[in-house]
Amino acid sequence: MTKISDNLEIIQNKIETAKKKAQMTQDVEIIAVTKQVTVARTTEALEAGLLHLGENRPEGLLTKKGEINNKAIWHYIGSLQTRKVKQVINEIDYLHSLDRMSLAEEINKRAEKPINCFVQANVSGEESKHGLSTEEVIPFIQSLAQYDKIHVVGLMTMAPNTEDEAVIRKVFRDLKNLQTQVIELGLDYAPCKELSMGMSNDYEIAVEEGATFVRIGTALVG
Repeated sequence: MTKISDNLEIIQNKIETAKKKAQMTQDVEIIAVTKQVTVARTTEALEAGLLHLGENRPEGLLTKKGEINNKAIWHYIGSLQTRKVKQVINEIDYLHSLDRMSLAEEINKRAEKPINCFVQANVSGEESKHGLSTEEVIPFIQSLAQYDKIHVVGLMTMAPNTEDEAVIRKVFRDLKNLQTQVIELGLDYAPCKELSMGMSNDYEIAVEEGATFVRIGTALVG
């Protein structure tokens, strides 16, 4: 199995190349998606210099966090069932899948401090994907004003699984445009400065279109 440090160097170089190609200057954080790898492999990721770890199930998150004693930054990147909010919400630093009012209500009820949330948008409109439609995102964010434990740091989306670069790029570009609209609202609780988009097969395109967080599993940790 390839060393994570070697994979990380390749990914970092590709990110820098993508930024130069698109004349982008944003900082890009790499989230190591460790949902299907061992604690040992996760620890190797941290030793390689990564800080951000992504899990998509409460059990995986809690198990790894319990065994890894360090200052990792934990991201919950999967769809979160309302009934499981109490298990994870005070164990994470970022939630990437805020997509409904019932979830916001439960987070606000259970969270001990404001939670950094990405509102999930289903920009591609695929039925298989979670998230709000692009038309729903702004009204949804505006409706969150009453929840003092919700801090909307940005938007998240997933592009279709296709080799058509134009299709992928349009999804990411549409999310960037939506982010601009949210920023223009000037909401204190929703600065929306971040974009979580791009995975192992499309993170370079995502970076070119403004991603500030990329979620990388296979290409990084196997």
